[in-house]
Amino acid sequence: MEYLVERIEGHTAILTMNNPPANTWTAESLQALKAKVLELNANKEIYALVLTGQGQKFFSAGADLKLFSDGDKGNAATMAKHFGEAFETLSQFRGVSIAAINGYAMGGGLEVALACDIRIAEIQAVMALPEATVGLLPCAGGTQNLTALVGEGWAKRMILCGERVDATQALSLRLVEEVVETGEALNAAIALAVKVANQSPSSVTACKTLIQAGRTMARSQALPIERELFVGLFDTEDQAEGVNAFLGKRKADWKNR
Repeated sequence: MEYLVERIEGHTAILTMNNPPANTWTAESLQALKAKVLELNANKEIYALVLTGQGQKFFSAGADLKLFSDGDKGNAATMAKHFGEAFETLSQFRGVSIAAINGYAMGGGLEVALACDIRIAEIQAVMALPEATVGLLPCAGGTQNLTALVGEGWAKRMILCGERVDATQALSLRLVEEVVETGEALNAAIALAVKVANQSPSSVTACKTLIQAGRTMARSQALPIERELFVGLFDTEDQAEGVNAFLGKRKADWKNR
């Protein structure tokens, strides 16, 4: 089975999680996601990545709990490693990653959306990190990334109390950035990804690095790095192209170098 279906539209890679009926993660699909993101990082023609789920009900239900039914700690460690490596690699994608949440995003299904830069949810989508309900915990960035987005209080409600949130509530909590009608998340995500192509790829990578540094770095440390990366852009072809395209009132022809 092809767990991760890819198609390219312009400068955007569209990845579809494909493990029916609930698009659950396996060791193989997690390794495939990591490998695919690394491949896209090396493809200078790709500026954005859109991730969605196959079908109309599930974005992803996370891990298949049958994997943990035997209580094998070795297996748990292996799966946690695969989850962590895959989603951290996604988070570090040099371009812009957008989750098109087209249904239930539960456990590792929400965690992969949290690893993306931007989340667009369809109105019927439901999101939760219910791991503690079955004696587990979110081990793929969920405790950290959710807290960074919605704050400690709501992160505790969702993780410690098992609360689910619908798309409208997720928008109010800033868990997602946009809510669209049923069936429109992918189109909205692709439309947003197209806007990324108007930006300098070199600038996007630098800006993303700085924004995400704010999660762990004091502002007094980040501000000097901001200035360093600004000056560093003058070593790129994109910097000169962007400025001269603006002054010449023409569309920039990015080289991504």
